[in-house]
Amino acid sequence: MATHKRKTHRGAAKRFTITASGKFKRGNAMKRHILTKKASNRKRQLAKSGLVAKADQATVRQMLPYA
Repeated sequence: MATHKRKTHRGAAKRFTITASGKFKRGNAMKRHILTKKASNRKRQLAKSGLVAKADQATVRQMLPYA
């Protein structure tokens, strides 16, 4: 008997992309609104993408079983 298909967590699929080395890329928070009080340098740094922390990688991998 075949095992059940797993469903991809659609919210996670929109937020994370997998890199060639198998790590997960993510965007930074705090860039949506109330930008006037934030320094230009800070806003520029937030525009860059980051990687998911090692402690959270297992959780993201579980949400994206076919990534």
